[in-house]
Amino acid sequence: MPSPASEPIATVHETTPGFEQLRNAVLDLSEPVSKRTRAIFYLRSRGSVADLEVLLTALLNRNDSELVRHELAYVIGQFQMTEACDTLEHVLADETDDGMVRHEAAEALGAIGAHRSLAVLQKYTADAMPEVADTCKLAARLIEYKLAKANGDIIESEVDRNPYFSEDPAPAAEKSVSTAALRDVLLDHEGDLFAKYRAMFSLRNRNTKEAALALAAALSDPSDLFKHEVAYVMGQMENPVVVPALKKVLLDETQHRMVRHEAAEALGAIGTIECEEILTEHLKDTVPVVRESCAVALDILDYWAPTK
Repeated sequence: MPSPASEPIATVHETTPGFEQLRNAVLDLSEPVSKRTRAIFYLRSRGSVADLEVLLTALLNRNDSELVRHELAYVIGQFQMTEACDTLEHVLADETDDGMVRHEAAEALGAIGAHRSLAVLQKYTADAMPEVADTCKLAARLIEYKLAKANGDIIESEVDRNPYFSEDPAPAAEKSVSTAALRDVLLDHEGDLFAKYRAMFSLRNRNTKEAALALAAALSDPSDLFKHEVAYVMGQMENPVVVPALKKVLLDETQHRMVRHEAAEALGAIGTIECEEILTEHLKDTVPVVRESCAVALDILDYWAPTK
């Protein structure tokens, strides 16, 4: 998904599309994916129930591309409205649906954090698709963490502040943990996934060269789910030091499409000339999600070019 830092914000351009224009763009499958993705994030920035309902309607359209539906599920989770739970739970429970879409629906349920979603998430922690099963485990852990913290059962010192305004699949680690220690947790291939996510988000929030290079090293992890999230946070950071690592992932056709997709969109968020060249080369990639991601990434790059 595009990083929040790379999403279209109404204040960047003089005119903002109205609700009808945005709804029509999202629901019209004949529109370019890049235009529809931009409309999805505009609706998120508006944030009303009516905006959410458009996205929920679009998510249920199985004729749409996996990429668009994946982005829809992500944005729906960022609304953090319980009105979305029925639809998200339905998508997750449909084992005939695409794995990327079901994964993002599960993650969105974690972002919303409703106690009611624990049952369906726990049911699919043994799903046949690893990216779905692991996301359900993470989302259930996140909801349990939120509930325990609200009840005062978890006492922590200050965590690394999130400057990206995203609702993440795990909280950052405590601020007192050193970058070197976070790197050790991050790169432990046998480690607890929730702990690794916490380390990842702390490193993202710090956004130093040391932190960025630690994240680049994590792209060798055996978990496709984890690698895709690492690539996503690299896009949020917009740190050019990770471009070689992202390029390597995008070029590697043996990587899961979900990982290559996030690498492409991260390159669009970073937005250097080299990034543009890499993305342009993959506009005809054989994997639909990857080539669509490159188109979206180039649109992001073009949109923000005057401000970078």
